Amino acid sequence: MPPISFQTVRLARGRHESPEEGACVMELASMLAGEPFSDHPHSVCPVLASFLRAYNDGLSEERRQDLFAYAARSVGTAASRRARRLRAQRCLIWFGKEFPSAGPASWLSLLLAGVSLGSVGRIAARAARADARTHRAVLGLLDELVTIGAPVGRPSLNLDQVGAAEGLQPQL
Repeated sequence: MPPISFQTVRLARGRHESPEEGACVMELASMLAGEPFSDHPHSVCPVLASFLRAYNDGLSEERRQDLFAYAARSVGTAASRRARRLRAQRCLIWFGKEFPSAGPASWLSLLLAGVSLGSVGRIAARAARADARTHRAVLGLLDELVTIGAPVGRPSLNLDQVGAAEGLQPQL
């Protein structure tokens, strides 16, 4: 049997000891980045990684395979504290809009209510298992999150425009 590589690994739930057992989306990102096999790759923004780990684990086997592209796109997203904060705020605001029964769309009120990025990812995954529209919306959110704070040479959103468009005031 040939060795498992990023080209042959199958995305699976949970944490794995090696690619032979499978890989979650963040473990695949660590492989693509040339880092030690881990679900906490240094080259990926912790906000994006937290959301993707939870989303990966809650998806059906079929929909989880859609995350291959996001393993690659997330490599190199580790950025400034400002970019991490804007990504986190964007996740929480998205959650408030997609799931209005969760409460107001204020990122601060969601944080105070104990809503974490992991819980947003898990709730989104549960909804996406039954609803293709929610899964498409999450993939759109991920596209947006990857571009926030992107380095020169990669597509990027202006951080001030992102904050202004969502009514956010970045705090440095």
